[in-house]
This record gives sequence, structure tokens and C-alpha cells, in this order.
Amino acid sequence: MGQLVLILDNIRSAHNVGAIFRTAAGLGVNHIYCVGLTPYPAIANDRRLPHIANKASAKIAKTALGSQSAVDFSPVDLPARLVDDLTRSGFTIACLEITPGAVKLDDYQPPAKLALVLGNEVGGVDRFWLDRSSQTLAIPMRGQKQSLNVAAAAAIAVYSLLNR
Repeated sequence: MGQLVLILDNIRSAHNVGAIFRTAAGLGVNHIYCVGLTPYPAIANDRRLPHIANKASAKIAKTALGSQSAVDFSPVDLPARLVDDLTRSGFTIACLEITPGAVKLDDYQPPAKLALVLGNEVGGVDRFWLDRSSQTLAIPMRGQKQSLNVAAAAAIAVYSLLNR
């Protein structure tokens, strides 16, 4: 696989975001887009109030262990613009979500450029992204629970996609 970027869709937990940054840095994700209320590390010219940016950065750092500075990332205020930019750049958008018709992750043949959407801890991937993606991907669940923590799911999906 050529390029993999992650879109974090309204993920609530800064600890989950930090864990995803760590996975991304370790496995070679090209970029992370933090959409909506997803916390992100402090940046130059940060538009958030300083105490909010500092609190989010500290929580992310706790699980990212320095990897937040090893992966390029961008906060995203206008998801529709991101969709247009990614599509123009040749990316296919796929969502990691259990839906009818979702392709098992192991059966998916990733394109050269993939943008993978990871949804929020409670509601999953927002309808906005499901409507704009070309595919939903699912991690087959064999136990009693039918979902994983978003950071754990991200690690499984990124590893699987980048090692084909």
C-alpha cells in the first residue's frame, strides 16, 4: 500500500487520540486529520484557548509518548473541504465501521492512497462520512462484544492495511 491517512471523526478521548498517534508513528501512517471535537496537540497559532490546548496536549502526550511530534496532523473545521481535497489528491475514503455490506478487513484490497475514517467512541462513524466513503470495513468480531475501543481498532486496521 502506498499512502494511508487517518481521519479521526469526533473522537472524545485524548488518551485514545494519543494511542492512535503512537500506532500511526510506529506503523508509518502519513497524516492524521482531527475532525470536529477530536482533541489534538498544541500547534502554532492555535485557535483554541491556551488552557484547552495545553490540557489536550498533556493528555495526548500521556499515551502518545512523543509520537505526536512524529506524525503530521491537521485539525479540520470543514470536513466537506477535506473530502474534496482528499478526493482531488486521489485518495479513496473508507470507514472502519460495522455496517451491513461492510467488507471484512482481511478481504479488502486497499488502493494506493487510502483515507481511513475512525469514528467516535459512542456513536461510531458519523453518517456524513458513511455517505461519502466508497467502502466500509469491519474487523470480524468472534466474541461476545461486537466492537473494540477505537484505538485498538485503529491499531489492527492500520497494521492490516499497511502489511499487504
